[in-house]
Amino acid sequence: MKLATYLRSGARAPRVGASVGPDMLDLADALALERLSSPPDVSSMRTLLRQGERALDALRGLLARVEASPSRFAPARTPLADVAFLPPVPDADKFLCVGKNYRAHLEELKRTDLIREMPQEPTAFVKLNSCLTGHGADVVRPADVVHLDYEPEMVFVLGRHAERVARGEALSYVAGITILNDLTCRDTQKREVASGSRFWTSKNAPGFGPLGPWLVTLDEVPDPYDLWVTCSVNGEQRMRVNTADQIWKIDDILPHFSRLVPLEPGDMFSTGAPGGVAVGKANAEALFLKPGDVVECAFEAPAMALRNRIVAPASR
Repeated sequence: MKLATYLRSGARAPRVGASVGPDMLDLADALALERLSSPPDVSSMRTLLRQGERALDALRGLLARVEASPSRFAPARTPLADVAFLPPVPDADKFLCVGKNYRAHLEELKRTDLIREMPQEPTAFVKLNSCLTGHGADVVRPADVVHLDYEPEMVFVLGRHAERVARGEALSYVAGITILNDLTCRDTQKREVASGSRFWTSKNAPGFGPLGPWLVTLDEVPDPYDLWVTCSVNGEQRMRVNTADQIWKIDDILPHFSRLVPLEPGDMFSTGAPGGVAVGKANAEALFLKPGDVVECAFEAPAMALRNRIVAPASR
């Protein structure tokens, strides 16, 4: 399934939906049409995930019935063009971004003095909910930011409570995956690296966390470590990399961080930037993102694309 959090046209209250062909199926409305005695609670993505695999299975059954009787569920469907996407999980209790996790990207960072030492175990920084935005949203490049870079990343979304997870069991805690464009102000990042900062303001400005558009449930991901990730700017492909190049896999990441920190359904782990970002290129100045650029981060299979436009600050 492809699940999303979205807004209806003119509305302010987020809804949870699922992809049905060219439409968004509002899950609450579709379940209401069935008049079930105990339907899953789909008031938010975190609420849905807290109910576990049983609730997801109920939704799979719902989508099968929608496919079999499309006209019956027409009142619960809205064309995708008429909805505004929010991050699939806009309010995670914890969103940890694993850094220095692709071999090719480590080489880029060494060349550009953006790494001080090689990691000996998974490391991470916190991504704030306040910086997240959805598919299709405009992202403001602040007036004092010159070197804005793109970083397409695979994100694991947890589906159950995780504490002291054993190696070999990590994937059983995962509900699905989504895409993060971990936009980074390289100007600020260089100062943060030099000072030894552990809080990355360079990655947490408003809008610097496009996420989505979908949470793809894990049953539709044949192998998260044979997944092609691409990034294009204005239709020009800038990178195409495979998640097999990751150093720390989820079987390293989840046991490491769950040793002392209890994790909950809806918590997320972004798994690092691949090689091929602008800062690592000889012509980096020409590649950094500018107002008007449209950035697309995508998975080839399962197919999904996260698209955002970079804009200048509004004049006052």
